Amino acid sequence: MVLGVKIKLKKQYNEANTNEKKGIKKSFALDVSFEMENELVVLFGPSGSGKTTLFKCISGITDLDEGKITVGNKVYFDKENKINLPIQKRNLGYVFQSYTLFPHMNVRKNIECGLKGWEKESKEERVREMLSLLHIEELETRYPSQLSGGQKQRVALARALAPKPEILLLDEPFSALDLEIRTRLAQKIRDLQTKIGIPVLFITHSLEEAFQLADKILVLYEGKAQQFGTPEEIFYHPNNLHVAELVGISNIFNDAYVKECDEESKCTVLKSGDLILRIKTQRFEPGDKVFWGIHPENITLLLPDSRSENQNDNTYSARINSITNKGPKKRITLKLARYNKTLTAEVPAQCVDALRLHTGDLCLAKLEMTKVVAFHKS
Repeated sequence: MVLGVKIKLKKQYNEANTNEKKGIKKSFALDVSFEMENELVVLFGPSGSGKTTLFKCISGITDLDEGKITVGNKVYFDKENKINLPIQKRNLGYVFQSYTLFPHMNVRKNIECGLKGWEKESKEERVREMLSLLHIEELETRYPSQLSGGQKQRVALARALAPKPEILLLDEPFSALDLEIRTRLAQKIRDLQTKIGIPVLFITHSLEEAFQLADKILVLYEGKAQQFGTPEEIFYHPNNLHVAELVGISNIFNDAYVKECDEESKCTVLKSGDLILRIKTQRFEPGDKVFWGIHPENITLLLPDSRSENQNDNTYSARINSITNKGPKKRITLKLARYNKTLTAEVPAQCVDALRLHTGDLCLAKLEMTKVVAFHKS
């Protein structure tokens, strides 16, 4: 059984600029280092951040400039020791966004493609095992043209898993599927990883999918690893502005510094303009310049007559600038008049209705101190 994966690599390449009039090329540097156990790690980042290029480097499709890739006890690549296993000797499964099923072969034959060199009896047994594992026994004799998108993806997974790979790479496998099928297949991937017990790397642009699937998330931006941690760490403790924006923190302010650190309460006091803000963290030193922010859903609205403003627990007077319906939630723009700051909150629609809040009303906005995020400017 694979005990873990260690990846440390660098790859420099040029990419033609899409603006033909300029006729220039931009340089792109992939610089990634991380370790994972037999778990599911999601690669998350915007288009062009290097996610698919990283997969190509791991699989051997693209050569590396330097670094080392180890899967279990097998070294796939080691620049220093001049090791570079060819693709066919890297025992990995790779599922592409486009499925890449052979149209002239039925489901059984497609799965068998990954079992070249296996004895007939072992091959038959493994195919039956894969058909059962992915619940596609009834599709055995069908051809790709007769399958739905979700069925094709399960066949592609079966083919990738058939040779018993040491690691599984999934490159946006659900992007062409509708939400309901994506949700079902995501849970299937989660269950499969637990059952087969191998490392799985999964690329997605969907934050919701990343949090549904991941044991850990690796955030990439312009070829660089920005943060590696659990979904909760990424969501509530982003390392920098790029990560904060990628995980949906729309309320971000860059004018704060650390006023004091209270070791007894494990709180840090920030001063952002005239606003005093308390957060639950001990990551900073007095005088540090920081960004701070909060997810819209972590702002609680209260009626002004229920209590008074209190900066000791991040409760501030606000006026509602606008209310926008978003199905089960309402997006509310708030102006903290005394502090010249505008916040966006997302509140369950039933709460807004129960409080009878309307545009122009005064209210109190409470920022949960355990949910306020902060990170250094550098």
